[in-house]
Amino acid sequence: GVHGDPGLRNVPGLANVAWLPRLTMADPGITSLEAQVAVPLLGEHPVEMGMKGLEAELPRRLGADACYRRMFARAFPDRRGRIDIATVSAALAAFERTLISRDSPYDRARRGQADALSMSARQGAHLFADKGCASCHAGRDFSDGAYHRLEPATATDPGLAEKTGLTSDAGRFRTPPLRNVAVTGPWWHDGSAQTLDAAILRHGQKLTDVERIAITAFLDSLTDRTFLIDPRFAMPDEACGKKL
Repeated sequence: GVHGDPGLRNVPGLANVAWLPRLTMADPGITSLEAQVAVPLLGEHPVEMGMKGLEAELPRRLGADACYRRMFARAFPDRRGRIDIATVSAALAAFERTLISRDSPYDRARRGQADALSMSARQGAHLFADKGCASCHAGRDFSDGAYHRLEPATATDPGLAEKTGLTSDAGRFRTPPLRNVAVTGPWWHDGSAQTLDAAILRHGQKLTDVERIAITAFLDSLTDRTFLIDPRFAMPDEACGKKL
């Protein structure tokens, strides 16, 4: 966080986040992108942006910038360009809904491109289903949106139980989506898997080296290189006619 406090959980990817039914690893109550903004902005366990108790600072700081004032006026004419947590959340959520990743080799293969996947990736796709990976990593973005326990709960992070209060939910975390998973390390809910191989092996299936390599190749085929370098998602070169 802004004060250097370490977090307990890994930072999730944002590709196709608009379609995720649940937006955090262990809080089923957060189902809108606008509501999720408050987690890093105002959260205290851990502190991320550190704005809790300083809510008035957000509009003050942004409102001091003439360019932000102009952009908020254009984006929110019905609110007369008001800058507050609600409009900041709406703006961030609107941007996040543009983060669409649908041009990976896997997607191109689904659209009929015969040579989109390597032989190893095709084998990995079959293994992904046969070994049960797809029972949780299901759907277009490879997440069932449910909470599962793959390892014993730890004292430092109770997972879903923190919100439900149920001991049976200790150690349960949301199935992460797998879009662009090969480039979003470290892995696991706490970032403790330093390689994709390590994350695969921690699921407990018995895999030969050939099978593991094939599954890794399939997961790599979910990487949308066009999405990763899309200039629309980068820091703009200028705003309001000024170089940034």
